[in-house]
Amino acid sequence: MASALEGARRIVVLTGAGISTASGIPDFRGPNGIYRQLGAEAERIFDIDHFMVNPSTFYGFHRRFLEMVEAVRPSFAHRFIAKLEETKDLAVITQNVDGLHQRAGSRNVIEIHGGIGENSCLTCGRTYSLGDLKAMMEEREVPLCSCGGLIKPHVVFFGEGVRDLDRCMELSRDCQVMLVVGSSLTVTPAASLPSLCKGTLAVVSRGEIYTGHVRRPIDIMIEEDIDPFFMRLAAEMGLKP
Repeated sequence: MASALEGARRIVVLTGAGISTASGIPDFRGPNGIYRQLGAEAERIFDIDHFMVNPSTFYGFHRRFLEMVEAVRPSFAHRFIAKLEETKDLAVITQNVDGLHQRAGSRNVIEIHGGIGENSCLTCGRTYSLGDLKAMMEEREVPLCSCGGLIKPHVVFFGEGVRDLDRCMELSRDCQVMLVVGSSLTVTPAASLPSLCKGTLAVVSRGEIYTGHVRRPIDIMIEEDIDPFFMRLAAEMGLKP
């Protein structure tokens, strides 16, 4: 792995929920994931049609999720990726919405499923920061814009299109190394991006990987806990995140 990363000029890192579990954020679909905890309510939380009719379902969850994110720090793997970006043409494509890559110092981050950092009114389009939204959430169950419109975080719900897909595809085609970290590769279209990589495809994940969307061989498969692996890799490469 070290030689592949050191020899590459352009690197794409595709991350899923597994990279954030070391920080204390449970994944969504795993045995102890958020969907399992929420039960039947889970599918409705991120359903755009349900949100438009009953946004309190989402905002009840969102309060708990924001508290969880604020209480954790980026994992070692987050920091390793940010450090590697200092010397490489590196882009992060993340399926996560937690903003931990940015907090770790990564600058070139594409949130294909959106993120919690920005919010906007569905009526007039006015944007609100996360701080603005949190202040409004303290005052009322469902935050509303000054125009009276419903405010929605820039998180991709079921029924909505993903973000920046064309750019993600272009980066995936042009990279010398694609490093998949903590993704089960089950959710498309993100799971189809590794198929576009013409260089070295490496996967680091402790959980089960679904390869049905990957139309090419995986060159390097690391089935280990993510943070301990990146600690050893950092030592081998002489990086100090």
